[in-house]
Amino acid sequence: MAGAPVPVLLVTGFLGAGKTTVVNHLLAHAGGRRIAAVVNDFGAINIDAELIAGASDGVVSLANGCICCTLEGDLLRTLATLLRRDPRPEAILIETSGVADPADIVRNLMDPLILREAPLETVLCVVDAAAPPGTMEDPLLRAQLRLADVVALSKTDLADEAGCARIRAAVAALRPAATVIEAPQGEVPLLLVLPDDPARLPTPRNPARRDPGRSGPRAERFETLSWTAEAPLSIPLVQAAIGRLAPRLARAKGVFEAVQQPGRPLLFQLAGGRATLVPMGEGAVREGLPCARIVFIAEVGRISPEEIRAEMERSIAEPSDTRNAGTARGWSP
Repeated sequence: MAGAPVPVLLVTGFLGAGKTTVVNHLLAHAGGRRIAAVVNDFGAINIDAELIAGASDGVVSLANGCICCTLEGDLLRTLATLLRRDPRPEAILIETSGVADPADIVRNLMDPLILREAPLETVLCVVDAAAPPGTMEDPLLRAQLRLADVVALSKTDLADEAGCARIRAAVAALRPAATVIEAPQGEVPLLLVLPDDPARLPTPRNPARRDPGRSGPRAERFETLSWTAEAPLSIPLVQAAIGRLAPRLARAKGVFEAVQQPGRPLLFQLAGGRATLVPMGEGAVREGLPCARIVFIAEVGRISPEEIRAEMERSIAEPSDTRNAGTARGWSP
């Protein structure tokens, strides 16, 4: 694995904070640099890997587990494999699941062999600036913030001035050493989180030793429940089903084809009590995948697979159901 060190950028953040949007922006503005992306989704269906730009080229998917616990060995093997690529990547970006405690991941990255070849350059924590007031007290989010070098405030266009100020104050109190930036539409400058010269010595922000501290909340707090369908869905029926499920969900995301818009998949996301439904771009149709594939994340015991299945099966469209509900970016479930 000899060669110049390959810096690692670790992107963390709570469920629905906007990590994938940030990752897409960084990859789209890589300036020709070879950046390998490792994407971890907490569930059997890795929706995030589908949403990363160029998902078929240079993106490694780690699914059906959280890399802070059940996939530790997979992560280290994946990094070793990436470092053996020819040509070698110039940087490695790791997007964690929303239930990951970065302390455990940082501890894994301190493996001497990995540290020498792929030093951890930056821990970037994405925080939803429009999150409800109590969100900043969540122990998992606080664990993510405690190791952040850079904090990116996402969804600032949805937050009022007082809300942004409240989030900034909470971040400053918990992690005063972090650089805090606003990142509408995921706009994080690449040079802020990755060096322009990979061969340079570690900076004060990237010391040779990091102390990840004690482990925080584990992924056992949350569980994922996946649902798929082989037939298109009805947009208004999906909205109705999500409205009934939303109060007991921490997060939901997925892709489905709608009878109202045949041939063009829709991206569905539920985060922070806000649901969005937007058309996906060209090339979004994936051969061999179900028409609908949605992952639901909830605290353990809050909702059962049977309840989700019963609700979502009501959203499968009848052939005659072509009611035009539109595809508004957001609705209140």
